[in-house]
Amino acid sequence: QVQLVESGGGLVQAGGSLRLSCAASGGTFSTYAMGWFRQAPGKEREFVVAISRSGGNTDYADSVKGRFTISRDNAKNTVYLQMNSLKYEDTAVYYCAARAGVYTTRYDSLYHYWGQGTQVTVSS
Repeated sequence: QVQLVESGGGLVQAGGSLRLSCAASGGTFSTYAMGWFRQAPGKEREFVVAISRSGGNTDYADSVKGRFTISRDNAKNTVYLQMNSLKYEDTAVYYCAARAGVYTTRYDSLYHYWGQGTQVTVSS
């Protein structure tokens, strides 16, 4: 069983930056592809970005491409999401997720483990 704990959320002005972290425990982190998803009030959860087990492959939603960067440190069992040039519409609860497997995916149903989420609020 893998436990995921997100941190780093908060309130930021539009144009600002935040760095989210997701610490994993209870499993072999390097065997999991990781993803970040978000859910805004009244909306469905949506894919943000994913990274392969080694970190060599990434996949970004068009809405965040060029502004967000995912990375991982397998020695620290942690995946990061650097968010720059934040917009009001980035406001959401951000979740990290893990799936056993080589490949990344945008489908949330294919992720096996989820964190509790961290709130990101961008003021306009």
